[in-house]
Amino acid sequence: MRSFIETLKNIWRIEDLRKRLLYTLGILLVYRLGSFITIPGIDPNQLANLKSQTSQGVLGLLDMFSGGAFSNASIFALGIMPYISASIVVQLLTIAVPYFARLQKEGESGRRKMNQITRYLTVFILLLQSPSYLANLHAQIPTSAFAIKGPMFTVPSVIILTAGTMFIMWLGERITDRGIGNGISLIIMIGIIARLPGAIVAEFGARLEQQGGGLVAFLVEIVILFVVFMFTILLVQGTRRIPVQYAKRIVGNKQFGGVRQYIPLKVNAAGVMPIIFAQALMFIPITIAGFAKSDQLTGFVHAFANFTGFWYNLVFALLIIAFTYFYTAITINPQQMAEDMKRNGGFIPGVKPGKKTMEFLDSIMSRITLPGSIFLAFIAILPAFARMSGVVSRFASFYGGTSLLILVGVVLDTLQQIESHLLMRHYDGLMKSGRIKGRTGSVSAM
Repeated sequence: MRSFIETLKNIWRIEDLRKRLLYTLGILLVYRLGSFITIPGIDPNQLANLKSQTSQGVLGLLDMFSGGAFSNASIFALGIMPYISASIVVQLLTIAVPYFARLQKEGESGRRKMNQITRYLTVFILLLQSPSYLANLHAQIPTSAFAIKGPMFTVPSVIILTAGTMFIMWLGERITDRGIGNGISLIIMIGIIARLPGAIVAEFGARLEQQGGGLVAFLVEIVILFVVFMFTILLVQGTRRIPVQYAKRIVGNKQFGGVRQYIPLKVNAAGVMPIIFAQALMFIPITIAGFAKSDQLTGFVHAFANFTGFWYNLVFALLIIAFTYFYTAITINPQQMAEDMKRNGGFIPGVKPGKKTMEFLDSIMSRITLPGSIFLAFIAILPAFARMSGVVSRFASFYGGTSLLILVGVVLDTLQQIESHLLMRHYDGLMKSGRIKGRTGSVSAM
């Protein structure tokens, strides 16, 4: 405890780090305040049906990602998910369209062009989702809740909802540039954390209402949650090191002997990106249905609107496995690694440099990515099992899934950046080992 307090003092002593942290907290405060500002023309006191609709199911997950803004009919109601959806499309286009593939290889200039295209696509998605959200509002809340009706309400509200999400994107970029951590990731994380206290209270109250053994069951749930949390940390940090023996080489008159180094290949090199990609796609059916009531949905849309159902979780798990391989292929390029090793005179013992090294690295990555992707998919569908075991829906979402993985990944990533600032100025890090392993993937690294 004493060392932790000393570390906090060290963080406060570093002026640049102190300013970045305060700036980040200020931006996050602006975001949280905005999630409570209701769309003009709606009576916030008549949103009981909307809050009931988002208390469980897929809409509950959507409300969690928006930090409760969805159920508050806020100007930030659509959250950041339209941007995530646009990013998925642009990433897929880098494989299918040569123009986007060239942009990806152009470095910083190409990245800026892709970001600009992603923004335009986000606006297009928002212009489609906003009317659906407004249609849901008209279906869920009384007509008397609307001070303005017809096009005079719809058109300005669509503009406000679109501008709200674009403003969230801007806040995230400001955190990334001038704050600490990844802005978009932190915005998603803070929305999830905001719902955690209420979820714990709801589960505790539900267990107390049981006839005997309720408190014991609640304690068992907390222990299980802690175990899942620890396994998630291991998944995010898991690394396998591949030794690379560097050949002897002569530079001038200096001879360097063989030096054994390692290539860090993570079991989950994609981080939390696959689960975010998959979750964004799973929101599409309910969006197409116009956020209709669950009891009115039938067929395909009904199956994919029930997040405890078999088909929802099967497709969700398969998408996560597929996106894990997809994002790992984008993050780690075996051909580039093999070329860099050959250029620097390095080699893997028993493997010829060049194409053979690339094939070896590719096969290793495929083998270690498979168990990582399966475990990632298993953690993602754990909330469904928790819900079927009688856990309150709001609390069940923290038993894995996107929420837990984002919490762990973003916290580790942010702590790693803080630790880098401390070590750079010769202060002790946040851990005794002096190193925190962050994740390689981030929400905005798309």
